[in-house]
Amino acid sequence: MSGNLYLVATPIGNLEDITFRAIRLLKEVDLIAAEDTRQTLKLLNHYDIKTPFISYHRHNEDVRQEELIQKLKEGKNIALVSDAGTPVISDPGEVIVKEAIKEKIKVIPIPGACALINALIASGLDTKEFVFYGFLSLNKKLRKEQLGRIQKENKTAILYEAPHKLKQTLKDLEEILENRQIVIARELTKIHEEFLRGTTSELIEKYQEPKGEHIILIEANQEKEQTKEEKMKKEMTLEEHYTYYEKQGFTKNEIIKKIAKDKGVSKNEIYQKFIN
Repeated sequence: MSGNLYLVATPIGNLEDITFRAIRLLKEVDLIAAEDTRQTLKLLNHYDIKTPFISYHRHNEDVRQEELIQKLKEGKNIALVSDAGTPVISDPGEVIVKEAIKEKIKVIPIPGACALINALIASGLDTKEFVFYGFLSLNKKLRKEQLGRIQKENKTAILYEAPHKLKQTLKDLEEILENRQIVIARELTKIHEEFLRGTTSELIEKYQEPKGEHIILIEANQEKEQTKEEKMKKEMTLEEHYTYYEKQGFTKNEIIKKIAKDKGVSKNEIYQKFIN
């Protein structure tokens, strides 16, 4: 019988931000697969966890997952952890999760800290709908496409960014966001936890030597994107507008109402123009 693959969320800063269940499982599993063994060792030592652990990161993911899948098939239970927070979210793990599912191995999420969610709930931006972009691509073409989507995004957009790339990312955002509000959350749950709010230009001035991991939250685009039909109607003359609806079989009164609605004016104003 195969073992279980546990995706265990660990603290994003403060070591107290871990569940009792996570601690118990880290003690009970046969092996811990850690993104950075040095970082994970601090957590294990803090909670006196003696479970063996091995590295599992971007550079050995393809090779290591074969080894871990084999151990799972042999009945070993394995906990996957990232440097901080919830594994697989902008962290290694996706490869082994897909392979485990393919091999009918049970994958069990162990909930806990997630930086993007904690940044969002304290941001003051809209939380009803949001979209997560992770780290922007280093490929210029892909990055430009991502920035284009962010510009039009009608939901709160969330990015992760490393400190040495923060200023450049803010400059890229400054070119497309105009006066939209953004929030930068840094060092969440740590001593120097901080939330900075303002426009991109304001925040560029504030950041001289940024340190720590950063989360950038971007206000949704409030402008409704016009459809091709809406744009076409706005460019029509009154006569063209009238003919447009007339061909669709509407009566004169119906057409006047529709034109008034399209133009955002009173029905009487359109009626008077046709009389004259």
